[in-house]
Amino acid sequence: MRLLVFLSVLFLIHGHAMSQNKVDVLIVGGGAGGTAAGIQAARSGAQVQIIEATPWLGGMLTAAGVSAIDGNHELPSGIWGEFREELRKHYGSAGALATGWVSHTLFEPAVGERILRGMVKHQNLRIEFNASLESVSYEQGKWKVTFKKGGKLHSTIATVLIDATETGELLPLVGADFRFGMDAKSDTGEDEAPAVANDIIQDLTYVAILEDVSSDPTRQRRKKGLVKKPKGYDPENYACACKRKKDEMFGKVSDCEQMLNYGKLPNNKYMINWPNCGNDYYINWAELSEKEFLEELKKAKAFTLGFIYYIQNELGFQHLRLAEEFPTKDQLPFIPYHREGRRAKGKVFLTVNHLEQPYDYTLYRTGVAVGDYPIDHHHDKNEDAPEIAFINIRIPSYNIPMGVLIPENTENFLVADKNISVSNIVNGTTRLQPVVLGIGQAAGAIAATVIKNKQDVGDVSVREVQNMLLRGKAYLMPFIDVSPEDAAFESIQRIGAMGILKGYGIPYKWANQTFFYPDRMVSEYELKQGLLAYYPELEKIDASGQGVKIAFLTNLFKALGKEVSLTELQSQWNDWEIEQDYSEDAALNRRSVSILLDKVLSPFDIEISLEGKVLRD
Repeated sequence: MRLLVFLSVLFLIHGHAMSQNKVDVLIVGGGAGGTAAGIQAARSGAQVQIIEATPWLGGMLTAAGVSAIDGNHELPSGIWGEFREELRKHYGSAGALATGWVSHTLFEPAVGERILRGMVKHQNLRIEFNASLESVSYEQGKWKVTFKKGGKLHSTIATVLIDATETGELLPLVGADFRFGMDAKSDTGEDEAPAVANDIIQDLTYVAILEDVSSDPTRQRRKKGLVKKPKGYDPENYACACKRKKDEMFGKVSDCEQMLNYGKLPNNKYMINWPNCGNDYYINWAELSEKEFLEELKKAKAFTLGFIYYIQNELGFQHLRLAEEFPTKDQLPFIPYHREGRRAKGKVFLTVNHLEQPYDYTLYRTGVAVGDYPIDHHHDKNEDAPEIAFINIRIPSYNIPMGVLIPENTENFLVADKNISVSNIVNGTTRLQPVVLGIGQAAGAIAATVIKNKQDVGDVSVREVQNMLLRGKAYLMPFIDVSPEDAAFESIQRIGAMGILKGYGIPYKWANQTFFYPDRMVSEYELKQGLLAYYPELEKIDASGQGVKIAFLTNLFKALGKEVSLTELQSQWNDWEIEQDYSEDAALNRRSVSILLDKVLSPFDIEISLEGKVLRD
């Protein structure tokens, strides 16, 4: 009895001591997705808290050291575009970032983290670093998350909870259904998927940052940054690092200088994230306890250190030393680069079929983020991985539908990193840094809309979220020929997202493309066909193959109950920044038609479902 009383008193004291905070939106994970989600939600008026386990923001972008951006060079969407612009300011030019051949944008992880610190400064946003998650619960319509920081327990109550962890850590904790490993062909309808599902995920990597000290004889004489031979070191693990059996994947890489220059960073540093006999490492962590997983991570670190030892000693690059990039004891990043983790089962499921032929489906209409990287999987270090043809799948650039961020059967819960509702194959492209920044920004917009309208996540308007993202210069459609600086950007994005005027996508090397062709003429027939999904009453309108002129548009507007005189149009022409001269006889191009439809007809006001279906009254 005395013990029971003592424990009760101890509980009361402990409960009293635990600090408790209330916010609108709580984000677990301050990686690329979590940081972008926090910025967007805070800017949109929500009170936001981010809980991050490390002392750095950025996740794979910085804390994991993957500071060579893959993809989206021609798609500077939203927060990704802002981040890149800050990098260019810091280093002096766009060209100063193009130091390695794998990317147009390479930077020092510590510089990237400092830039993110500046971007998150907002009165509505609070960040808890070095905070370890303890528990998650849903009580009386609110999420409660308990975490430990500085040896003390803290809790936060929030309306919306976002899982922005690198591996989908919250999914099993909140009871959300999720996928893991390779999906079966029967589950996804993807011809390239294996016949039988398995739990194999991509290799992870402990990245290393090296620094060239050859210009500093004093530093070169010191041993600091030289790696000691790790226990169990085997040079055969790295023997083919400077050559490939097939050279088409890496631009005919044939020597060690090219291997190193793959991820060369500014200021004579090198990102070592090399898949070919390099530092990729396979861990089947889903079946491991936390203790076992940490032991495997030690082995992954040792494997990377073995590669650095090989570079310094077997290859003779002793002037390349481990840089003091990260304030860690071993000078390796805070976390490994997880290419894949748990993937939520969402309101919508994105497969490679949607990416290959987007206009055969309607999901593209709900786009909230974009990407252009090809399907890229790393399975070299797992002998049990089946032979796959993922790398040969050719897709155009694509967008990500809003519904993949909303898990099924959970209340006011979102995902915002590599844990979205996509197939294992699709994860090979949606996992890249700029895409995840876009995913996070979209999650922040959804969460802010929930708070603003006092509604549930499942009831949020797709169009309201898309408009919020457009105001933040984010892309809904991956049109590389219309930039956010174009006055017609928002109009073209809206009309394109509706499919009224479609884009033209092509697979292209390592940066796939989709063009809008804003200067191309629009035929009456093309415009009518694009509008019919939203205005079936236009079926009776005669439409020829000739170019759309102002008279055709005004007749079309009239048929839809929008009376607009030629005088009114002419008076607004310059205000709307229509580049074509006003002429009643000239055929209009896609840019002009997009602006006129958007300004006069406002078709984007027509609501759609998460599946992209038109919602009629």
